[in-house]
Amino acid sequence: MSLEWFDRISGELQDHLTSICDEYDRNGSMIVERGSKHPRIEFYTELDDHERDYFASVFFDPHNEEFYLEFFEQELGQVSKVVLADIEDIVDAVHESFHIYLEENETEDKNDLDADALEEHDDVEIYEIDVDWETPEVTAYMKENEVEVTYQFGIVQETGDGVLKRINRIRTADDDLLKDETNFIFSKEEASTIIAMIASHMDKLSEMD
Repeated sequence: MSLEWFDRISGELQDHLTSICDEYDRNGSMIVERGSKHPRIEFYTELDDHERDYFASVFFDPHNEEFYLEFFEQELGQVSKVVLADIEDIVDAVHESFHIYLEENETEDKNDLDADALEEHDDVEIYEIDVDWETPEVTAYMKENEVEVTYQFGIVQETGDGVLKRINRIRTADDDLLKDETNFIFSKEEASTIIAMIASHMDKLSEMD
């Protein structure tokens, strides 16, 4: 499986991105990660404390030689992907996700990228990604009749990446049950880094109130 197409697009992409908009040209950056089974191009802005705030990840499938985005559909409870046919589709998708990121920052709303915003692009195919859930939901925190936080770990069948699903259930004063679900997708290399970072700072964390 050759990465020639991935390297070619990665090399050309930076020049194309400068044409997205003035706001991106001032704030947006990209970094290429080739180490995982499906290489990816990460897009981010740099915060005041020099931390990176990522707003889009474009993955590459070497077997099918295609670029794609991954996102989670709240209503279906499925991880899906958007196939990007060429560099113009990649630029359009990054442009769209960057402006959604800016809007979310303005409202402090950190919801996942909505697939509807990407369906407008030509030659875009959307389909579900199958996840093998390796564990049941495991309760990490519970306060009876108020809140419950659970986690579930799975593997994306096609890529072998890990998926960590967090479900937050809150019981309101009117006895309504609110459910908030988020998913984090990561590679094997990222998993070992994340585990090490958390383990070395556990003593600094406070308990959930």
